[in-house]
Parts: sequence; structure tokens; C-alpha cells
Amino acid sequence: MADYKKEAAKAALGLIRQGHIIGLGAGSTVAHLIDLIKQNKGLIETVTFVSSSFKTNNYLVESGLNVQSPLLINKLDVYFDGCDQFDSQLNALKSGGGIHTAEKILAAMADEFILMGDDGKFVPELNAVYPLVIEILPLALQMVKDRLDKEFPDAEVKLRMSNQKDGALVSENGNFLADIYFAELPDLQDLNSRVKMMPGIVEHSLFYKMAAKAIIAGETGVKIIEASAL
Repeated sequence: MADYKKEAAKAALGLIRQGHIIGLGAGSTVAHLIDLIKQNKGLIETVTFVSSSFKTNNYLVESGLNVQSPLLINKLDVYFDGCDQFDSQLNALKSGGGIHTAEKILAAMADEFILMGDDGKFVPELNAVYPLVIEILPLALQMVKDRLDKEFPDAEVKLRMSNQKDGALVSENGNFLADIYFAELPDLQDLNSRVKMMPGIVEHSLFYKMAAKAIIAGETGVKIIEASAL
């Protein structure tokens, strides 16, 4: 059976040029892309990499690639990342890793934010299969939960708990993570602004109108698509 994520990574490789500063997210498609880059001497010697993911960053270092801290970078040529779902306007939900704050920062730094993965990630409209993840300042936890209950009475808010220690799961920024499970996903523009504007919420995992392209692979081959083309 074909590895569609690897096929998407091959297409992404063709968009990287010598001298680029490239941002990478997390996941198996990103790992495939790194493995392909390792086979290209010109890219190994000239491309600088930054990552929003601790795991990806370690793999870049282990692979002998030129890694830079995002603290020292203010612009990326391209940021590549996967997602759980994306729609016909390339709005995306990234609910798994809980590192969406760092991912959004790098995506905003890039000339192009490009989604990668298999074509099973595409849906005509985002739906409530995946939760919206929020990062919350600890001192605002109860206030945020109360506000969300009032703003979205039909939704369920669950604080993420650690499975390797007693207590809440803490983000790399020292904040709490919570999942909002909607019965039906609200209007995306409204959801984006209402949640983002709540005091105490650092960021949420809806990437609204941020991606420029999506590279997806499936039984019919590889497609590079843009919002206006769907």
C-alpha cells in the first residue's frame, strides 16, 4: 500500500530552495520530509531550519541539519505542517499535539504556510469531529471555563490531564491545555474571534485563513491546491 504521507513529503521537497529558511511542524509527514532533505546535499549545506515541535527539533539536530532557534528568526520562506482536518478554504484544525501556539507563530512568520498530508484530511467544511484546543494561562483557568460555558452552552470543555503524572497537562509555555467539544462547529470567523479575544486564552487550534497551499496525496496522486482553486 502506498504511503501517501511520504508522497506528499516528496512534493513538498520540490518547493524548498537552497538558502531557504524553513519552518517545520510535527508529525509523520514532516519526518518524511526531513528524511528526504537528508538525501539532498545542496539543501543540507544551505537551508536553515526552525521548528515548533520539540520532537522535530531533536530529529533535525540528530540528522545533522542546520537548526536555528525561532527566537533568532523573524521571517521564514515556508512553514510546512500537518493537520487533523482542513476545508475548501484551507482553514485547518490542529488538535493533537497541543503546540498550536508555537505553530501559529511560525506560520505567521512565513511567506507561505503549506499544509501536508493524505487526502483523508480534506473535508468540504470543518466539522466537530475534532475538538478546538485552547491554551490557558493558569491564573485564568476558572474564569475561562466559566466564560466558555456561557458563550458556548452546548459545548463541553475538558482540561487535558497528564497520563504520566498526577495533574493537568502543561504546555511548553507553562500553561494549561483544554479541549472544547462542540456538538456542531460554530461559524469559523465568529469562533476564531470570540475565543481569541477571551482574556486568559493564549491561543486556539483553529488556523483560520492562514494556509496558502495544501499538498495532499491519495489514490488519484498528489495535488497542490490553493483556497481559490477549491
